[in-house]
Parts: sequence; C-alpha cells; structure tokens
Amino acid sequence: MFKYIVEFSKTGTICYTSHLDLMRVFKRMFKKAGIRQSYSQGFNPHPKMGFAQPLSLGYEGLQEYLEFETEEDYLPEQLLQIMQDLAPDGLDIKRCDRLEGLKKTLAAITDAAVYKIRIPLPEGLEHPEREDVWIDDYLAQEQIITLKKQKKKKELKEIDIKPMIRQLSAELEHTADAEETLCITAELDSGSISNLSPELVITTFLQYWKLDQIERSEVSVQRAKIIFDK
Repeated sequence: MFKYIVEFSKTGTICYTSHLDLMRVFKRMFKKAGIRQSYSQGFNPHPKMGFAQPLSLGYEGLQEYLEFETEEDYLPEQLLQIMQDLAPDGLDIKRCDRLEGLKKTLAAITDAAVYKIRIPLPEGLEHPEREDVWIDDYLAQEQIITLKKQKKKKELKEIDIKPMIRQLSAELEHTADAEETLCITAELDSGSISNLSPELVITTFLQYWKLDQIERSEVSVQRAKIIFDK
C-alpha cells in the first residue's frame, strides 16, 4: 500500500461541480489511467482517497489537497503527468508527492483556512473610506451572533462566531468602470474540532453594515489556502 498527496486548484465553471462529483472525476481519471487504487474492506469497498477539506459548491480553491492510496508503487512525477493529461478544464494539478510518516488523515489535521471574499459595493453607497474601519467596527462587537445548523439534529442554533475568526483584513478595489469591490481576506477555523463557514461571516458582515441590497449571488468566495496543524 502506497500513499500520495496531490495539490490542485479548482477555478472557473468547475467550481460548480459538487464535492462528490469532483471525487468521481478523480476516480475516473485513475481508472482511465489504469492506476491500481487501494480499496477498503467490507461489504461495500470504496477507494481509499479523500480531500483535506470539502470545498463548498460555487467556491474556487487555489490550494486544495487530495490524498489516496495505491496497490502499486508509482513515481510521483508519473502520477502527476497522468493527472495533468486527464484533468478537465479548471482543474489544475500542481504537484504530487509521496505521503510518508503521517498517521492521521489530512482531514484530521486541517486546522484553518484562508478565504478571499469579494463584495461589490452599490454605486453611490456611503461607506468608510479606510479599509480598516470596515473590519475594526465589525470585530468591535462583543459577540457576533448568527444561526448555524447543527450537524446531528439539523436544527438552527444561535452561536457566537467571533472566537472562530482568526484574522480579517480588507482592501477596496476599483475596476475600470469605477465600480468598487470590498475584498476581505479571512482566516477562519476549519476542521473537525472547530469549523466556521465563510457564509456566516458574509451574512453577519452584510447585516452589520446594512448592505441588504447586495444579493448573495454577487459575492464571490475563493479558498486561497488550507492550514494544517503542525
């Protein structure tokens, strides 16, 4: 049994491919290339492979990771070339390495993630001219309360997301047609112990600044980096 890790990016229209469908894309790539994957035991065996952290539908990812196991020993550069040749548009396979000396899965050691959130500002909107005011005022709240769906009971529960926000910064970008976009960089808890979706940050941020006129579909999210527990 041999373990590998692949680094890839997911941009463009393929960002509307779901987590499960993306897994099927990789499975088809391995099958077409004749790569002998390792399978789990039991009544319903499945390939031993998984993402470090699932990427929400519609999000782009610049530094995503997939780990998998094979029955045969392949050269990482051989696997890299195979996947680069077979990958669909928008799926850029950047690197492939052996995964040695790691007893836990990548998902188990995922600790945080960095997101780029871009919010288009309506024309004529009065807003702070300094980028730091956007963030400082938002974080100055004693608590940032919102509703979050509980995993087991599937019920909505009020939570304070402020402790799960590690860092926030912002800058204003101006396009050629003079439109303004607020670009937020957010480092958030991400993993099995504590996990904060950027959606809750977006919701509470728009509510705080009374930007209800901005449709969620206008806001873009890009995961720039996954941070692992050392």
